[in-house]
Amino acid sequence: MLSKAEIEQFCEALHEVHPDPKCELIWHTPWELIMAIILSAQSTDKNVNRVTPELFKGVPTPKKAVELGEDGVRPFVKSVNYFNNKTRSIVALAQKLLDEYNGEMPTDFDTLVTLPGIGRKTASVFLNVAYHKPYIGVDTHVFRLAHRLKLCTGKTPAEVQEKLEKIIPEKYKTGFALALVLLGRYICQARKPKCGECPLYTICQADEKEKK
Repeated sequence: MLSKAEIEQFCEALHEVHPDPKCELIWHTPWELIMAIILSAQSTDKNVNRVTPELFKGVPTPKKAVELGEDGVRPFVKSVNYFNNKTRSIVALAQKLLDEYNGEMPTDFDTLVTLPGIGRKTASVFLNVAYHKPYIGVDTHVFRLAHRLKLCTGKTPAEVQEKLEKIIPEKYKTGFALALVLLGRYICQARKPKCGECPLYTICQADEKEKK
């Protein structure tokens, strides 16, 4: 695993490459963002972005989601993987927001993870993207690169998140997950990493067998 100094060097280099990383999900309101994040599980941002324009028009608020119910929301998301479960989560979340939070999304982690359809990753991504809070949401890219690049190890995304939030310097936390996702999505890909194009190649400590 990387030393504290090496982690600092890696974070600084990653920040230079992606000084202001953006989430590639398209959204305009917290409600739209949380729906998009829920839909993004086991799906690509590109596929979610194909669905959300009509979803946002048809289900602009939690109140509308509850009015439509699962049968009304489902047609908007049926092209996304696991659409039945995701529809159920969206409607249940909307009902909870209306019942207990005046239809508004909470902005603290401990409350978010008690809501339907929202686990640690979803809550972390939501707070990081919507409010620039220093949470590190661990998706498949972050989980994979944490191990490949020897940042930390962990058997679960929750374990990796806990470790990353301890070892990543505070000044880099806000942009870290988004920047790592971009690196994993476009350069440090799972099967064929583009090492020849990687701006971090000179400091990369991935095993040689994983480099291309």
